[in-house]
Amino acid sequence: MVGNGKMNPSSEAEEGGVKSLLKWAAKYGIEVSESCSSLGLGHCLGVSCFPGAGGRGVDALRPISKGELLLKVPKSALITTDSLLSRDETLSLALKAHPSLSSTQVDYAIWAAQKAVTKAKYEWEQAFTLMKELMLKPPLLTFRAWIWATGTISSRTLHIPWDEAGCLCPVGDLFNYAAPTEDPDSFENVENWQNEHAKDDLDIHHSQRLTDGGYEEDVAAYCFYAKKNYNVGEQVLLSYGTYTNLELLEYYGFLLEDNPNEKVFIPLDLDMHSLSCWPKESLYIHQNGRPSFALMCALRLWATPPQQRKSIGHLAYSGCPISKGNEIYVMKWIGKKCDALLKEMPTSVEEDKSLVHLIDKMEEYENLGEWVKEASAVSGSEFGDNNILKAAYGVEGDDELTSLVRTKMLIDRWKLAVQWRLMYKTVVARCISYCTDIINSLSTQ
Repeated sequence: MVGNGKMNPSSEAEEGGVKSLLKWAAKYGIEVSESCSSLGLGHCLGVSCFPGAGGRGVDALRPISKGELLLKVPKSALITTDSLLSRDETLSLALKAHPSLSSTQVDYAIWAAQKAVTKAKYEWEQAFTLMKELMLKPPLLTFRAWIWATGTISSRTLHIPWDEAGCLCPVGDLFNYAAPTEDPDSFENVENWQNEHAKDDLDIHHSQRLTDGGYEEDVAAYCFYAKKNYNVGEQVLLSYGTYTNLELLEYYGFLLEDNPNEKVFIPLDLDMHSLSCWPKESLYIHQNGRPSFALMCALRLWATPPQQRKSIGHLAYSGCPISKGNEIYVMKWIGKKCDALLKEMPTSVEEDKSLVHLIDKMEEYENLGEWVKEASAVSGSEFGDNNILKAAYGVEGDDELTSLVRTKMLIDRWKLAVQWRLMYKTVVARCISYCTDIINSLSTQ
């Protein structure tokens, strides 16, 4: 048991691995305390398991105040390109023979997935000769091994100023993710904290990162700070940056059901873009269903007669409604566009909800074959297209355990895909409701 006792008793092997990591961390000067917990970090953090909230993560062993230093990882413990090359002469010499390889080599969902696969295969082929020269074992030369290695590195790399590849920060990568918000309350009192607790020479750049983490030259360490106040037992979270759900899925392999940075894009005509100075990436629908400021500005201007655009364009760019008629026209246009998007999709919101519910129920079935039959009935050809049936019933040469593991892996991936598209559709549906409410409100005035 670790932290506040939430670790699953069946995860003894994983707990042993964490203990080994922290023992190594103490050797390299990463703050680890034996007094609070067998798996304690410093005097305020512990390593625990949070089922349904990121899995293994970091919890508070005592009340933590916003802006408080949580963890300090010295430069000597960071794993960077330079540190690896200085410790491994064979790797260093081999890389010099391949100068074309960069240190980092290692519109919507379908395109992003295809692009990621193509990019990964290209980089694997480019690096294959080097890996053979390093005499890596055959299992480590495979494309599957490459995907695992590059995914592990890219999902855990932190920015450092002296290496474009970034660094791996042992122990610092135990924090799970919390999305940054635009809520001003989440950044309040940072200036007060600086005035009351910081040194006189603490610069503005330092104060601006008190809610997260960053490399600090004055202490030669990567430092992590509390984003907010935490009570004992709460999971301490870290923001990796602002990501949509599709970006989180691509880079980190998870989704947030309530992601304040989610963006849904709807098709816009070319003339709508040409009339606006706003970049395309700013024309989207928020997670709560509201059109973005830039999208509303662009559509209000587009819906204005050409001869009037010059004289009242300043209203559109300031975010003000141009007229009641203009506002109703824009809301109707957005609502119809969103409705068309939902109707074009092969599954509905309710069907996707049923699929997610069915996938979650898989462990309740005594026989995997029975679950497969029900899933096939609910999802139709989609189930077979995911190769889950083949995995479930095994392939030649596979034992039962191998088939089960492969099936579980494919089902987990399928669930993420269904969850993403469900969240996408939910935002679109919220936008329709929002537009309808605005139209009804304006029509009664």
